[in-house]
Amino acid sequence: MEEKEIMDEKAIARALTRLAHEVIERNEGIASVVLIGIRTRGIYLADRLAERIAGIENSKVSVGELDITLYRDDLKQKTADPEFSGSRIPVSIEGKTVILVDDVLYTGRTARAAMDALMDIGRPQRIQLAVLIDRGHRELPIRPDYIGKNVPTSKEEIIAVQLKEVDGADRVVIRTRNK
Repeated sequence: MEEKEIMDEKAIARALTRLAHEVIERNEGIASVVLIGIRTRGIYLADRLAERIAGIENSKVSVGELDITLYRDDLKQKTADPEFSGSRIPVSIEGKTVILVDDVLYTGRTARAAMDALMDIGRPQRIQLAVLIDRGHRELPIRPDYIGKNVPTSKEEIIAVQLKEVDGADRVVIRTRNK
């Protein structure tokens, strides 16, 4: 596989700072905003986004974690024994603006599963979607509200978001098969 870096640590940091400003502006502050990261890398991106928002607004935004394992439509194809670690949402989402945070938006199926999981937890006033990378190829009518970077890809290419918390480094790479 051939690998090309498309975002380094500084580019990821800049994208998250821009997203923080967009979240604040679109929601006229953060009074009713809850950030919920989709397991796994979305959780760390949500934490980082919350830190940036707190730095701008001098106020903390609540952050939660969402495990969508049991809501995936490909669960039976993935594994016979799924690993479910549970969701942690520290505040009620009733009547709130919930911003789902994920690393890559591809077909839209993960975002759909996340919305289903959220609705089982409570009824937010609205749900927004923030992604670090939008690579296209949607199979469902899902559109992100906040995008760190648009990366048009072929279906054969793979986007890998690597974060310090999981992978030891911050970068985004695109992998293509050698012909």
